[in-house]
Amino acid sequence: VQLQASGGGLVQAGGSLRLSCAASGLTLSDNTMGWFRQAPGKEREFVAAMSGSTTDYIEYADSVKGRFTISRDNAKNTAYLQMNSLNAEDTAVYYCARGKYGRNFLSLLERDYDYWGQGTQVTVSS
Repeated sequence: VQLQASGGGLVQAGGSLRLSCAASGLTLSDNTMGWFRQAPGKEREFVAAMSGSTTDYIEYADSVKGRFTISRDNAKNTAYLQMNSLNAEDTAVYYCARGKYGRNFLSLLERDYDYWGQGTQVTVSS
């Protein structure tokens, strides 16, 4: 199983980015997928998650609700995180991860995810 995160970069405050998480060795629609982030000097934190396609439950961290959107393209086996209205507090390394308890279990906890992408840096300049 491999998860390849991409799409990070440098953006001005108020701007947008779309992160991608390309999966191989697993079918995204059969799994819960999550996005987490880690800012410098801070612990990794939950950002968003989506359950498998039979339920499509979605959860967001309060700090990103209304600004970020998680989605999935089953044909491309790729998950996305659309990030709008970015601010300096969104600066972090963003990781995608696979939930380890099946397609219908959506968790906000890092320990409930087993496969992780390598991370992609998002830097928001103010």
